[in-house]
Amino acid sequence: MMSSRLLSVLAAAAVGTGALFGVAQADDKSIIVQSTTSTANSGLYDHLLPIFKEKTGITVNVVAVGTGQAIKNAQNCDGDVLLVHAKASEEKFVAEGYGGPRTDLMYNDFIIVGPPSDPAGVAGTSDAAAAMKKIAGANSLFASRGDDSGTHKKEKALWKAAGVDTAAGSGKWYRETGSGMGATLNAGIGMGAYVLTDRATWISFKNKGDYKIAVEGDKSLFNQYGVILVNKEKCPSVKADLGQSFVDWLLSGEGQKAIASFKLDEQQLFFPNAPTS
Repeated sequence: MMSSRLLSVLAAAAVGTGALFGVAQADDKSIIVQSTTSTANSGLYDHLLPIFKEKTGITVNVVAVGTGQAIKNAQNCDGDVLLVHAKASEEKFVAEGYGGPRTDLMYNDFIIVGPPSDPAGVAGTSDAAAAMKKIAGANSLFASRGDDSGTHKKEKALWKAAGVDTAAGSGKWYRETGSGMGATLNAGIGMGAYVLTDRATWISFKNKGDYKIAVEGDKSLFNQYGVILVNKEKCPSVKADLGQSFVDWLLSGEGQKAIASFKLDEQQLFFPNAPTS
């Protein structure tokens, strides 16, 4: 029977140099990174991993899921490195001994996108909680990932700040997709709903239709990504040396420059902010 770790390798998204063509590639010079959908779907790994592999010879296999699932996978020893965007959950992961240290890596921001008709009248505003309150007050459709991802965690925090209990609107104006960001954007646009998304996914998303950014610029929409090496003491299968090599490269001047150089349509998608020594 295959181990859960091997199954994770086989199920890893074929991202950049992490593309898999068989079990033979799951060798000693490969690692598993449990990561978010936004970093993978934006194309960031397609940009970064060839640079890293050329430098080190290490193949990086990316499992791209919501942050909550990525953390669970890492807790189950199905990864060597965790790269997600929900700081409180990351700090809990470290506090419980599953990995560490946690280090800031890069950031961008969240935005709320919506239909041109703007039924809640929030377009052009920058107060995210106030906009969410208006969306709920107008019973305007809102499509939520509903999947415990970093984006979903941010969304729930915004509803709390707005004083809105979405349970009352579930299945009515509040629609939970239980899906990733791209699928949720597709569903939201299809039904004419507002959607909270990270900016990188929105920039790279190909099915925008006539949707526009409605709300942006609030400091509460800040989106920090962190990177953590999984603890070998908890998970003996962890390739600590190889995983640390990837973490160190991402945090190095070279890695940070590579992150900053990733652009689509002349727009920078992620902004490196690893601490400098």
